Amino acid sequence: MHHPFLSRSAAALALALGTLTMPALAADAPSVAVTAIVEHPALDAVRDGVRDELKAAGFEDGRNFKFSYQSAQGNVGTAAQIARKYAGDRPSAIVAIATPSAQSAVAATRQIPVIYSAVTDPVAAKLVKDWGPSGTNVTGVSDLSPLDKHLDLIKKIVPNAKRVGVIYSPGEANSVAIVAALKKAAGPAGVTIVEAAAARTVDVPTAAQSLIGKADAMYTPTDNNVVSAFEGIVKVAQQAKIPVIAADTATVERGAVAALGLNYYDIGRQTGKIVVRVLKGEAPGTIASQTSNNFELFVNPAAAKLQGVNLPDELLKSAKVVGAK
Repeated sequence: MHHPFLSRSAAALALALGTLTMPALAADAPSVAVTAIVEHPALDAVRDGVRDELKAAGFEDGRNFKFSYQSAQGNVGTAAQIARKYAGDRPSAIVAIATPSAQSAVAATRQIPVIYSAVTDPVAAKLVKDWGPSGTNVTGVSDLSPLDKHLDLIKKIVPNAKRVGVIYSPGEANSVAIVAALKKAAGPAGVTIVEAAAARTVDVPTAAQSLIGKADAMYTPTDNNVVSAFEGIVKVAQQAKIPVIAADTATVERGAVAALGLNYYDIGRQTGKIVVRVLKGEAPGTIASQTSNNFELFVNPAAAKLQGVNLPDELLKSAKVVGAK
């Protein structure tokens, strides 16, 4: 039941309270526009880490600073639209989370500082020419995975593994770079990489299915499509008794046997530190791209049983988090 008088009173009260607690932002207040290719726990943690780092440095949304966020919902075309809109809004800096959003932001502006985050290989993605200061409007933080350590983890869980199936999106530059790097690391590790490409999120379960009989273990990189459809992989893994080892630690709660990954909230805080430097006047082109060395091992013994393996005791002892929450 709509009561016009109550609504007006409530609106007046909200307005009065608003004017008491939230002074209008100054026209020249700094602003940061954040975008991510899709919403999933790792990328959301990056966004939250950026926001918290800005707040810790005294930049509070709505008080002396404006923070905005938009997700492209997994659509590269939408990522390009968001980037163009942000470029037109002229914020103090754009934070672009994950490779497709970062590529869109870099294509949309050469003037506004672009700080990328959670991009595996910024050089392969053509965001920067090398890992040094770019001399352009671009810098950021990579989530480059320790692939040799990942292969080592697979061997610890499946000692006789000879073939490792990798599910990835051929349209994601970072995923293509990971597969190429995995193939290089696979020889010394004594394994062969079996590719299973999934162009769209809906193709991910079919890609997992294609590895049955061809792979002794499945590996999922930090691929946005793959992470978004992770439950479909777990279902196949349980039926076929093929263990899934991941690069994204958030997937362990969702049924991966184990993951050695980066703390994405920490990556957000690290990215936020760069944003603060830029807001305080440093040119992004003078700040070299960064990586993170803060790795964490997560294991899920219940998932391991369902996927036909037992986790060794030494692994359980060294794991940061044991089991699904």
